[in-house]
Amino acid sequence: MSPESSDEDVFAYAVKRKAITPTCNRNDFLELARSVAHPGLIVLIRRRSALSEAGHLLELLGKAGASGLEGNINFA
Repeated sequence: MSPESSDEDVFAYAVKRKAITPTCNRNDFLELARSVAHPGLIVLIRRRSALSEAGHLLELLGKAGASGLEGNINFA
């Protein structure tokens, strides 16, 4: 995917490949997730550092596991 790809194209690409989508673009992707069945969405909450964001993502992945992520909307 190109960095210029639209949100719709990115989400459709992930849905087609049954890939969970991580994003910081909360509003647009939550709307897309409501419109179609999807394999999962992880909304990353912006924090003061990328290290903190990564830590919260890893914590979510550890706690939720694959079954907690599949088809759900999660926040990290």
